[in-house]
Amino acid sequence: MNSDHTPQRIVCLQPSATVILAEMRKLDRVVACTKYCAEMLELCGFGAGEGVGPCVAIVADSWTAKSDEILAAKPDLVIGAVPYQEKAIAEIMKSGARFLGLAPRLLADIYTDIAVIAGTMGVAERGEQVIAEMKQEVQAMLVATRGLDRPRVFCEEWGKPIITSQKWVTELVEAAGGSFAGQPGAQTSAEAIFREDPGVLIASWCGAGDRVPLEKIVRDRQWQGMRAVREGRVYCIRDEFLNTPAPTLITGLRALAAAIHPGRFPQAAGLRCMAAVAPREARPNLAI
Repeated sequence: MNSDHTPQRIVCLQPSATVILAEMRKLDRVVACTKYCAEMLELCGFGAGEGVGPCVAIVADSWTAKSDEILAAKPDLVIGAVPYQEKAIAEIMKSGARFLGLAPRLLADIYTDIAVIAGTMGVAERGEQVIAEMKQEVQAMLVATRGLDRPRVFCEEWGKPIITSQKWVTELVEAAGGSFAGQPGAQTSAEAIFREDPGVLIASWCGAGDRVPLEKIVRDRQWQGMRAVREGRVYCIRDEFLNTPAPTLITGLRALAAAIHPGRFPQAAGLRCMAAVAPREARPNLAI
């Protein structure tokens, strides 16, 4: 008789859930996940014995979830995470599967989500270990950046419309020795950012990996006169490392530190700097 009452068949609808399960060493319970989950595992270097295999079904995420795909996987637990869409939530609930929905805003919320998943999987001690390691990394970065100049840093998670990065990115920017510009998670404009005149620009678009066209957005928004552009401080950080509320945020933290204080911290994984742009004083085109 099986005495293990933890979930045996899990459907993951966002990479954050899959990465947390990987850190809990419970990927063998994943029977379906999104294509982004599989890509994230490969990016993070999980080996063949740890990653999802070819027998794992690929399903839509928590923005476009479909009840028939979930039902086909016969899960005893579905884990979703931000971002959600109302009709997708309805599809998840229609499947009738037990649902764990995560919606973190702060680093503290992410730590709680890790603890919840670890407890659900019967590995609470492992969860506490992962949380402690993340906290240690953040604290070490706070100590390393103490006393340094704190340039204004604008981070965006989407380009059309321009949407500022989430609150947990604000915390990471502050830990990495910067001062966050703008309102986290809010829509803004090219003109408003131009007025802020940040010293560092970071684009980390959801779903874009490291393919954000930095030169194009500077040109189209007519940001050539902005301090960050003039000083060659325009970067792309892979969105998986800033937009995924999971332990992989520590990689994003290191990338932020290298962007904000390049003389103090080495080049980091997932960080790309924009090629030089010919100087040109300009105001943003308000039609963009």
